[in-house]
Amino acid sequence: MTTRPTNGRLADDEHLAVLGYEGKFDRSMSLWANFALGFTYLSPLVGVYSLFAVALSTGGPPSTWWIVIVAGGQLLVSLVFGEVVSQYPIHGGIYPWARRLWGRRYAWMAAWVYIWAMIVTITSVAEFGAGFTTALFGVELTPASTLITALALLVLALVINFTGTKWLARIARIGLFAELIGVIGVGLYLLIFERKHDFSVFFDSMGTAGDGSYVPVFIASALAGLFLFYGFEACGDVAEEVADPARRIPRAMIMTILIGAVSALFSFGGYVLAAPNLEQIVAGEVGDPIPEILEATLGTVGAKIFLVVAILAFISCVLSLQAAASRLLYSFARDGMLPGHVWLSKVSERNKVPTNALIVACTVPALICVLIFLNDGILIAVTSFAILGIYLSFQMVVLASLRQRLRGWKPAGPFSLGGAGIVVNVLALAYGVFAMILLATPGSSGAFFTDYVVLIGLAVVLVSGLVYLFAARPDAKSNAPSGDAKEVADEIRRRTGR
Repeated sequence: MTTRPTNGRLADDEHLAVLGYEGKFDRSMSLWANFALGFTYLSPLVGVYSLFAVALSTGGPPSTWWIVIVAGGQLLVSLVFGEVVSQYPIHGGIYPWARRLWGRRYAWMAAWVYIWAMIVTITSVAEFGAGFTTALFGVELTPASTLITALALLVLALVINFTGTKWLARIARIGLFAELIGVIGVGLYLLIFERKHDFSVFFDSMGTAGDGSYVPVFIASALAGLFLFYGFEACGDVAEEVADPARRIPRAMIMTILIGAVSALFSFGGYVLAAPNLEQIVAGEVGDPIPEILEATLGTVGAKIFLVVAILAFISCVLSLQAAASRLLYSFARDGMLPGHVWLSKVSERNKVPTNALIVACTVPALICVLIFLNDGILIAVTSFAILGIYLSFQMVVLASLRQRLRGWKPAGPFSLGGAGIVVNVLALAYGVFAMILLATPGSSGAFFTDYVVLIGLAVVLVSGLVYLFAARPDAKSNAPSGDAKEVADEIRRRTGR
C-alpha cells in the first residue's frame, strides 16, 4: 500500500527514496495501531506492578509524583524524536536517527547499547509476566515454573510476530484494550468505591525519611517513574510499516506519553488509596502487595479476571518489544553494521517481516532467562541496566539533534516545533542528564557489586561495543548515508516546495 502524494508533502515511497531506501514492507499499520504498539511497549500495567512495592517502601506515597515529573521530561524527548522521525521515517528508530544526525560510529554505539537494553527489557517483562500466568493457573511460582512460563511467552510472541504486521497490529490493539482496563478501569474503581485513605496521603512520607531530610529519599524513589516512560520510541522502529509515518508517528509518540501518564496515575494512585495495609507496604513488610489489594477489593473472581487482563497486557508488551528489537536489528544489519548482516537483513517474502532478526530477538532473551534461572538474583540488576541503557541511547539522539540544530539544521518533516524546537531540545537534554544521574547513582548497601551493578553492566556493554567497533570497523564496511540532516532537509523542501 503506497500513500498517494498530496500538496506540500512527499508520498511515503518517495520520502523513503530520498533517504536512500526502497520499500519492502506492507504499510498496513494505522495511527491507532502504531500508538497501540508504543503504548503496550510502555505498558503502565507492567511498570506499576513491577515497581509499586519498591517505590512505596523507598519513598512512601509521595513517590507517585515521579510519574508526573518523568512524564513531563519524556514528553520533551518525544517532541524531539517527533521532529527527527518526521524527517527520517525509516525502520530502526534510535540507530538511523543517530547515524543521520551525527555519524556511523556514534550511531553504532547508540544502537549497540540500545539493542542490549531492549533485549534485557524483553527478558524482564517475560520474567515478570510469569508471575501473573502461574497465579492464574494456580501453579506454584518457582524458578522452574518461572523459566518455563517466560520461555512460553517469548515463543508465543515470536509466532505471532512471524504472521506479519497485520496480526502484530491486531494483538497490539487487544493489548491496548487490556492495558486500559487494567490500569484506568481498575484504578477508577479503586478510587471511587474502595478508597481507604485521604488524598493527603500523597504528601505523607509515612516515616520513610526517618529523622533526616525527605529529599534524598524522594530522589531514591525516582525509579517509580523512570521505569515507566520509555517505549514510545517503538512507534518509530516500525516506520516503514506505517502509512503516512512522517505525520502519524510523532502523534502516536505524544499520545503514548500522555495517555500512559494518565493511566499510570490512576493505577498507582488507586492502589495506594485502596491498600488496606498501606503502612505495612511502606515499611517493606509486603513483598508483592498488589494481589492482596485486588483480592481485598475485587474478591477472588475479580482478581482472577484482572489476572487474565494482565496476562494479555504482558503478551502484547513482549510482542511489541520483540517487534521493535527486530526492526532495529534489521535496520542495523541492512547497513552492513553487524556480524551476519546478510542473514539478519532478510525479509520474509510472504509475511513481509524480518524473520531472522525476530529469531534473535527471541533467542537471546530466552538464554538470559536461563541465566536468571541459574541465578535469580540478577533479575533486578539486568532490569536496572536496561533502564539506564535506554535513557543513554535516547540522550545520544537528543544530543545529536541539538548539535545539528546549532549547525543550522531546520527539521523538514511535516511535524515541526518551529522556533521552539531548540528550546525543547535543550530542556530534553537537561532532563535526560538528570535522569541518567539518578539511575547511575550507586546504592548504599555497602556491597560493592550490589551498589554498582548498573554501572558495571553499562561499562561491560560500552567496552565490548568499543572493542568491536575499533577492531572490526563495521562503520568502514558500510556505505549507508550519515550526518546528512541538513542536506536531506534541503532536498525535502526542494521537492515539496515548502
